[in-house]
Amino acid sequence: MSAAIVPGDTTETLAARAVQVTKVYGQGQTEVRALDNVSVEFPSGRFTAIMGPSGSGKSTLMHCLAGLDRITSGQIFIGDVELSKLSEKQLTLLRRDKVGFVFQAFNLLPTLTAAENVELPLAIAGRKPDRAWVDRVIDAVGLRERLAHKPAELSGGQQQRVAAARALASKPAIVFADEPTGNLDSAAGAELLGFMRRSVDEYGQTIVMVTHDPNSAAFSDHVLFLADGRIVDEMANPTAEKVLDLMKKLGG
Repeated sequence: MSAAIVPGDTTETLAARAVQVTKVYGQGQTEVRALDNVSVEFPSGRFTAIMGPSGSGKSTLMHCLAGLDRITSGQIFIGDVELSKLSEKQLTLLRRDKVGFVFQAFNLLPTLTAAENVELPLAIAGRKPDRAWVDRVIDAVGLRERLAHKPAELSGGQQQRVAAARALASKPAIVFADEPTGNLDSAAGAELLGFMRRSVDEYGQTIVMVTHDPNSAAFSDHVLFLADGRIVDEMANPTAEKVLDLMKKLGG
């Protein structure tokens, strides 16, 4: 099975999709086919997890979907916009206006306060924050008492909550999260995932998360499983146990 389409009503709006996407690194004997003819859709208002063994292509797929990496062939869309037709400047503007990112490394600016870090993408874009929305996000992640603190004065869990709030502050069409709990203890990780789950359920956010952790995947609506650059299986309404069983079969 080389492709998977997330099930859903055909009238659903799609936050992102890949159409027969191939990504090749290197040439000749050093060629690596990181993605091999992948087609997949991500409906708006859904939380999708991407899993697979190391080297399966899951981070490559996320980076291509987010416009951080150019594909070799196929098409990537954010909403109705095909990324390959955009110049680097247009791609930068699209990511700034439509996409949120939560990485394993928090990527916070150490000289800025938590509040300034949350609003940084808006400031760079020259956009005024929607104060009511930003306040909702800050309260949802429990940062109200920490807004004046700089990253060095925050715990790892608090820094990741700042990063998550920053990703949502601009009301992006889609949020990509790459191992967002990788540097957190289990309690802080569960808190962050709970917030991400609520942002989908209560605010209609769309999240695509790469993870190796079955417990993290259980917070999602749908899991895609990659192996050798192809989508080999998928699971709706995942539980940690069901995900772990399938990952064992895939060697992940």
